[in-house]
Amino acid sequence: MRGQPPVPRHEDPGLQPERTVLSWGRTVLALFTAALVFLRWLPQYGPWILVLVGAAGAVALAIYLTQRRRYSVRVMGIAAERFHADVGAVLWVSGSVLLIGVLGLGVLLSI
Repeated sequence: MRGQPPVPRHEDPGLQPERTVLSWGRTVLALFTAALVFLRWLPQYGPWILVLVGAAGAVALAIYLTQRRRYSVRVMGIAAERFHADVGAVLWVSGSVLLIGVLGLGVLLSI
């Protein structure tokens, strides 16, 4: 991609950054799949389901768009021997999934 710095590398591929990227990728896939399942419920529950689809899709997109930066930070942390867990990202995704669940209950209870 033009205009973006190259992704840093480290000496031992397969370390934590690579496993973490795979984990976040599975999270994106799960959220996108959930959004598609929500679409299946559109005829039964009406247009409020689109709120759930949008929320799940937005969270999946946000994770996808920030993945390259997170990977770079982790690799530089390994190189500098100063690696910190990304607690903020985990809490953000956990809160987002909780919000999607609450929205889903709201849709079910409003019918």
